[in-house]
Amino acid sequence: MTSARTAPAAVLCGLGAVLPPRAVANEALCAELDTTDQWIRTRTGIRERRIADPSVSTADLAAAAAATALESSGSRDVHAVVLATTTPDHLMPATAPAVAARLGLTDTAAFDVAAVCTGFVYALATAAGLIHAGTARRVLVVGADRMSRLPAADDRTTRPLFADGAGAVVLRSGDTNEPGALGPVVLGSDGTRRDLLVVPHGGHMHMQGPDLFRHAVDRMCSVTRQAVQLAGWRLEDVDRIVPHQANARITAAVGRHLAIGADRLVQHIETVGNTGAASIPLALAQASADGTLLHRHRVCLTAFGAGLTWGATSVIWPDLKPAAHPHHDTAMERP
Repeated sequence: MTSARTAPAAVLCGLGAVLPPRAVANEALCAELDTTDQWIRTRTGIRERRIADPSVSTADLAAAAAATALESSGSRDVHAVVLATTTPDHLMPATAPAVAARLGLTDTAAFDVAAVCTGFVYALATAAGLIHAGTARRVLVVGADRMSRLPAADDRTTRPLFADGAGAVVLRSGDTNEPGALGPVVLGSDGTRRDLLVVPHGGHMHMQGPDLFRHAVDRMCSVTRQAVQLAGWRLEDVDRIVPHQANARITAAVGRHLAIGADRLVQHIETVGNTGAASIPLALAQASADGTLLHRHRVCLTAFGAGLTWGATSVIWPDLKPAAHPHHDTAMERP
């Protein structure tokens, strides 16, 4: 049995992402909803979002992002696939085995993790645990969601927020002191607040926005401080915070409470929207591609979602193979 002192670290060694090709601007939604471009921008920070064709599944998005992450890692050898999603293709079976099969991984452990917008951080913790325990040496972690399916067509509050996409990373067994090694992961939940954001069985999303906003800011600030402290850092040591892209106003409030300037907050919600579990890996891919994330940057990942759930972790950014901008995969658009 591997001892705690010699347990391997989970090291980020590959990164990929994919966005649907269709951009839906605020003006297009305004033609269908009782809202305006100014109202949407002021309250969400979003001017357009990516919406997948109805024929595109969560597995389609996940497999496309996963393939780019494997290419970035330099190897297709993985021993487990962990998929964070709120929008699985079926109630049963899980979507992860289908994603693994598309990648040619037909004898590999694969399972879903459901923690809504905190799902990617929960999946990172799960994958790191597999590596720490010696169960797997390389794990593919994917966040993929078709969040645009969840709001009602006439809901002016939630429909402008949610969008589609997928992002993925590869974690390998390595040393705790090398760039890319994940720091301690802090996770939490509060099921007494589950009604603040809910999709009833067979129904559409209901959101209590003001209460959700307050809890999101409080929890993300708290869990970020904990993760930074456990990493042995101070907040002023952090080069970049990559939050779940829930709402630009939430991100700005987190920055103010933590005294983190906008230049250290990674944001891309303006052109992508809220992509659920895909949010953080999509932001990582974008920031890696455009130079916002640099080798040896101290980075904190932090998220909050329905459940309520929250989580955060840290990483010193590795020297990855250059990643392309999250691409628009036209191959997903079926006739």
